[in-house]
Amino acid sequence: MNKEDKSFPPERQEHNSGREITYSDEELFEISPPKTLKGKYLREVAFPLGGIGTGCVSISGSGQLVDWEIFNRPNKGYRPEYSFFMLFAQEDGEEPVFRVLEGRLQPPYQGYSHGATPYQGFGFGPPGGYGSGLLRMEKCSFTGYFPFCRLDFSDSSLPVEVSTEAWSPFIPLNDNDSSLPVAVFDVTITNTSQKPVNTTVSLGLQNIIGWPQVGKSVNAWVENDDYRGIIMTTEKHENNSPRFGTMALVTPDKDVTYQLRFGESGWFARSESLMDEFGMTGEFIGPKEPATSPDNHGQMSQLGIKAKLAPGESTTKTFILAWLMPNFEKYWGGNGSVWKTYQGNQWKDAEEIASYTIKNMPRLESQTRKFADNFFASTLPVYVLDSISSQMSILRTPTVTRLPDSTLYGWEGCHANAGCCEGSCTHVWAYAQTIAYLFPRLERGMREIDYAMNLRGEDGHMQFRMQLPPGTQAQHGGHAAADGQMGGILRTYREWQISGDDEFLKKLWPSLKKALEYAWVDWDKDKDGLLEGIHHNTLDIEYHGPETVCGSMYLAALRAGEEMARYLGDNESADEYRRVFELGSKLSDEKLYNGEYYYQLIPEGIDVPYQYGPGCIIDQVLGQWHSRMYGLGDIYDADHVKSAIVSVFKYNFRDDLYNHHNPHRVYAINGDKGLLICTWPKGGRPKRSVTYAFECMIGFEYQAGAHMVYEGFLREGLSVCKAVRERHDGFLRNPYNEFECGSHYARSMANYAYLLALSGFRYSAPSKTLFFNPVIFKDNFQTFFSVEGAWGIIKQRRASYGKVITINVLEGELKLDMVVSGDETVKQEIYLKKGESVELNFKRNH
Repeated sequence: MNKEDKSFPPERQEHNSGREITYSDEELFEISPPKTLKGKYLREVAFPLGGIGTGCVSISGSGQLVDWEIFNRPNKGYRPEYSFFMLFAQEDGEEPVFRVLEGRLQPPYQGYSHGATPYQGFGFGPPGGYGSGLLRMEKCSFTGYFPFCRLDFSDSSLPVEVSTEAWSPFIPLNDNDSSLPVAVFDVTITNTSQKPVNTTVSLGLQNIIGWPQVGKSVNAWVENDDYRGIIMTTEKHENNSPRFGTMALVTPDKDVTYQLRFGESGWFARSESLMDEFGMTGEFIGPKEPATSPDNHGQMSQLGIKAKLAPGESTTKTFILAWLMPNFEKYWGGNGSVWKTYQGNQWKDAEEIASYTIKNMPRLESQTRKFADNFFASTLPVYVLDSISSQMSILRTPTVTRLPDSTLYGWEGCHANAGCCEGSCTHVWAYAQTIAYLFPRLERGMREIDYAMNLRGEDGHMQFRMQLPPGTQAQHGGHAAADGQMGGILRTYREWQISGDDEFLKKLWPSLKKALEYAWVDWDKDKDGLLEGIHHNTLDIEYHGPETVCGSMYLAALRAGEEMARYLGDNESADEYRRVFELGSKLSDEKLYNGEYYYQLIPEGIDVPYQYGPGCIIDQVLGQWHSRMYGLGDIYDADHVKSAIVSVFKYNFRDDLYNHHNPHRVYAINGDKGLLICTWPKGGRPKRSVTYAFECMIGFEYQAGAHMVYEGFLREGLSVCKAVRERHDGFLRNPYNEFECGSHYARSMANYAYLLALSGFRYSAPSKTLFFNPVIFKDNFQTFFSVEGAWGIIKQRRASYGKVITINVLEGELKLDMVVSGDETVKQEIYLKKGESVELNFKRNH
C-alpha cells in the first residue's frame, strides 16, 4: 500500500493545533517496506543480535561484528580480532577473488582510540586485527526489519552477489526461545556469471572468554550428525567465576574447512595467511588439533562453508554463533556478589544452545519470521513501525538481564562499559509498553518482585530502584517516587487486563492498596486528590506543591485502584478511591489549569530549585495517557486535556535547534527536530528551573506524541515520532540505539503506544472484550496485536452497510465475548485457535 493507493487518502483529523506542520501528508502517511540504507547512512548502524537478557553482538551497517557485549555488562566499542566474514570465489578458468565480506571502511582512518595499545589505535590507522587493509565489497546496503536485518553486497570483480540475513529468535509470548544467547547468519550466494563458481564463505572467531582476563583458552573441533564447528572454553577461570563461559561457532552444513588457530603469529603473518592461503584456495590450512593458548591471549579460529554454484544458482549457508556466560557479577558498589543468570540455569554450555537452535531451526525461524512479516504488514506509517520494532532490540542489550528465577531486571540504559541507573527504576520503566504486550509474563514478574522487595509494609513507601543481589530487601532511604509508585499501580492494572490472571491480582492486592494509600501518608495527607507534599519524580528532583505530572498519575492510579477493588469486592476502598479521584480531578482543573495548559502551583514562601512553575511541561497529563491506553476514562476535563497536550506541541516542538541554547545534555542538536521537555511561553521561568528542561528526551517525546494521537491531534503526534526517527537515520545516530541517560534507554519502549493509539486497540481479558477503532487508513487497515495467550492481526475494511473487522489468530488461542469499535458493539462468543479467524459486521446506526 502506498500514497498512490486511492483507498488511502490523507487522513482527516478531529482537531488541530493551529501550528504549521513541518511534514507533508505524503511524509506523514507513507506506507512502504522498511527503508534500505546506503553510503553514509551505514556509518552508525549497529543492530543487536542475541536473546532477552543475554547481552548481544551487533552487526554494523557494513557487516562488521561490533560491540561484543556478551559478558553480562555493556562493552561498547569492543571487537575481537579476526572475527569477521570473508568470501572466496573462483570462476572456472579464472583467477580467484578474495574479499572481506563487509562494505568498504568509512572515515575516519586515523585509528580507533577505544582499547588502544602501543603501536595500535589512534595514530596507527585502522586496526590490522580487523582485516582493515584487506579488500572489501564494492557495494553494500543495510535493511533492518527487526528481528531480522539484511546486508546486500556486490562487487564488479566478483562472479557472485551475496546477501547476509542476521537474526536471533524473537517470538511473542515465547520468552524462553526469545532468550537464547545466539546469533544466526544466513549467507546467500548467487552465481551471476556464465560459468560454474567455487565459493567459500567464512566467519572468524577469537576466544575471548574471560574478557578482560583472557588467556589459557582452548578451541576444539566438534562434529556430529546435526552440526559441526568450533567450541571454545577456558582453563583459566573456574566454572563459578564471573569470567567463566563458553562459546560456539557451528554450521549444519557438511562441506566445510576450518582452522582452530593461526599457524604463525609474528608480524603480519595472520593477515597474510588469510590473503595468501584462504584467499587463493578457499581453504584453511592452520592447526586442527586443540591446544591451550598462553595467558592473556585468545586463539582465533576460522570456519568456512564451501559450495560450487552453476550459472544463476543460489545457495544459503548458515552460521550459528552461541555464547553462555552463566555467572553474573555485581561489579558496582563494591559488593562483588556472583549469581547464576537465568540462562546459566537453563543451559550447560554454548554448544548445547547451538545444538538446540539447529534442531529447532525451522520452528524458530518460521515463528520469528511470521512475527516480523505480520508486524511490518501493519498499515502504520513506515517510520512508526521502524520506531517500535527497532527499540524492541533493547531487550537484547545489557540494559536488561534475567535473574536466576527468570525475572526480568533492567537498568535505565547503558554506559559504555557499565549499566546506567540500576534497579528496574519504576519512574522510567513505567513509560515502557512493549514488553507488556509481547511478553506479558515478564512484566507480571517485574510487578511481583517489585512489591515483594521494594514495599515497606507498615506504610506503603516503595523504593523505586530494586537492589541486587537477588533477594535484597529495600532500605527505604530517601523519598519514594510518586510517578513511579503510581505507575506501578497502573502497570499492575494493565497486566491484569492483558492477562486476565485473577490470582495475580488477588496476590498483589494487599500490596497495591498499601502502595496507593501511601499517598495519604506523605503526598496527599488531606485526601483532596492534590499532591501538596514533596514528591520525587523521573526528572531526578522533588516537586514542591501540586502539579499534574505526578498528580495525573495519582488520579489515574486511583481510577485503576477503584476498578480492581470493585472487581475483588472491596467496595469500601473502591468508593473512597472514587471520592478522592473526583475531588482531585475537580481541584486540578480549578487550581492548576491556566486556560491553555496545566502548570505547577509552588507554595508561597517556598524557594527551592528545579521547579517548573508556570511552564508548559511535556508530560503534564502523563496519567491521562495511561488512562487512554487502559480504558480508565477522563482524568481531567476532556477539553482541558486536549488543550494541554496540543500546547506541548505548539510551544515545545522545534523544527530545528539552530536558535536553541541547551545548557543540559545534548540529545538533539543543529538541524534536528524535537519536542523540548519544558518551555515557558508565558514567562516566569524559575532561575534554577526544572532539570533537563532544554533537552529532547525520546521516551517523553513518544509518550506525548502518542497521547496527541489519542486526543485527535493526528499529524502533530505523528510529527513527533517522525522527528525522533529522523534523528536516528544511521548517519547522525544508530537507529537501534535511542539513548537518553545511556544507550538503549528503556523509556523508548513507550513508542508501542503509537500502535495502540493509531489502531484504537485495547484488550480486557477479564471481560473478554477487544476494542479496535483505527484513526488512520480507516477504509482498509490492519495491525499486528499481541496479548496474553494469542497474537495475530486485526483488519478493518469499509463496506456499504458499515465496516467489517476480521480477527486472525496466528499463534495461541483467544476468547472473546464482545468486540467494540467506537460507538458500535458486536456481542458474540468467539473462540479462536491458531490459524483461525472471525469476520464481524458492524452496521451503521441510523
